[in-house]
Amino acid sequence: MDIDVKKVAMLARIRLTDSEADELGPQLGGILGYIEKLSEVNTEGVAPTAHPHDAAMPLRANVVTNSNRRDALQAIAPRVESGLYVVPKVIE
Repeated sequence: MDIDVKKVAMLARIRLTDSEADELGPQLGGILGYIEKLSEVNTEGVAPTAHPHDAAMPLRANVVTNSNRRDALQAIAPRVESGLYVVPKVIE
């Protein structure tokens, strides 16, 4: 399997030196070879799962815990209008 590491690095927006590309070529080839080997595994009749372990995650109650503190937070602002912070114009 011939992999152009420089092209993959360019697509991923990763800057590589020539020596790094030479070192990563066999590693990337090994990873892709392992993926090919996994695709040969017979998975017929195996239900897809979201997690390898059959464990249920505890859920918390869906209760609002933060109150509306807008008035308290805006009380220290230099200028507020209709519930919005008013700031000086910086772009003309």
